[in-house]
Amino acid sequence: MEHNIDLILKGGRIVDPGTGFDGVADVAIAHGRIAAIDHGLADQMCGNIIDCRGKIVTAGLIDTHGHVFQHVTGRFGLAPDEAGIRSGVTTIVDQGGPSCMTLPGFRHFIAEPSRTRVLCFISAYLVGGLEGHYYPTLYGPEQVDVSHTVRVARANPDLVRGIKAHAEVGGASRWGLDVIKLGKQMARETGLPLYIHLGQLWPERDGVTMDADALVRELVPLLDPGDILAHPFTRHPGGFVSTESGEVHPVVAAALDRGVTVDVGHGSHFSFAMARKVLAAGIKPHTLGADMHGYNVRIGSSSDPEVAANPFAGVAPFSLTHAMSELLALGLSMSDVVATVTCNPARMLGLGHTIGTLAVGRPAEITVLDLLEGAFALSDNSGETVTASQLLRPVFALKDGMRYAAESPLVPPAIPVAA
Repeated sequence: MEHNIDLILKGGRIVDPGTGFDGVADVAIAHGRIAAIDHGLADQMCGNIIDCRGKIVTAGLIDTHGHVFQHVTGRFGLAPDEAGIRSGVTTIVDQGGPSCMTLPGFRHFIAEPSRTRVLCFISAYLVGGLEGHYYPTLYGPEQVDVSHTVRVARANPDLVRGIKAHAEVGGASRWGLDVIKLGKQMARETGLPLYIHLGQLWPERDGVTMDADALVRELVPLLDPGDILAHPFTRHPGGFVSTESGEVHPVVAAALDRGVTVDVGHGSHFSFAMARKVLAAGIKPHTLGADMHGYNVRIGSSSDPEVAANPFAGVAPFSLTHAMSELLALGLSMSDVVATVTCNPARMLGLGHTIGTLAVGRPAEITVLDLLEGAFALSDNSGETVTASQLLRPVFALKDGMRYAAESPLVPPAIPVAA
């Protein structure tokens, strides 16, 4: 075996919740697959050696909430490899960008040419992710075609891993939960999970005042085990935390007990205060999506007209590893945080047999991270800043036999707290 080893990652801390391994070791790679994980491999085997001492080595990171339908979803779509492989992310899931009408373009122009593995949860809406924050009329039940969406999802199982829909106050003031029920029909007919956005996006219809808590209580019982509630830490009404009681809805906790899961779609929704409430209620996120859009990773200020005009844009830069750092700062263990971006999303995508762990024999999809120690400012979009003692930053990723430096401009800088 010595003569077949192509690469050895030496001396990193391997954190692999999928196999339960957490410790310092070498990783040997041969023919694009993990050949061995053990101590002292760099001293025993021939091959190119990369020194990973002092770094974290994980399975390739999976971002469960991306917006990478570049040039189609307007201000939303990012370059997939900038949000993906050049940010240390080997798999990214576009949440609701392509629809039954636009999936062929998504395949040809985005998924196929990208070095990142790009998947999607197909939009329940014909229009897909075309800047819906600005045009709520595009997202009513009249803009849904169940049979066409089901047909396209079934014809493209390599790309389509779920259905995306929104359950939020502005839409409910217009259509109730009609669109959610149609999305649930799609999910059941395709056998795919339904991914539900929580937290207000659109203003209420003129003359209508919605009870955000009542909406959550009506919505959650519609979901089945394996369905996903997104944005548990949202700062907007209609999330996990009741506006009446200030506590987590009992109906949400009951849904999680029966197998509904939680995705931290970070985005501009993230609030440290809400995260503390949800975590204190015993709810841990199952998966972690960065939810970066073309507008909300733009660094600006409240005097910037584009930022000021958009209630979802913010001045706090973030990325998937930045969001991981926030979970660490909130008290989650390294193993729990890494699980949200490796083995848990792999299972959610039905790919747990292929990606998400560093098991010997698996494809060598690997992310190497720096764990910086010190004092770092982490800010949410409610204006709160916390000081974190640790910050994760991507160094490089391995995929398909290639090494990709984490040099994306979307990775925010480490901001030390002034002494």
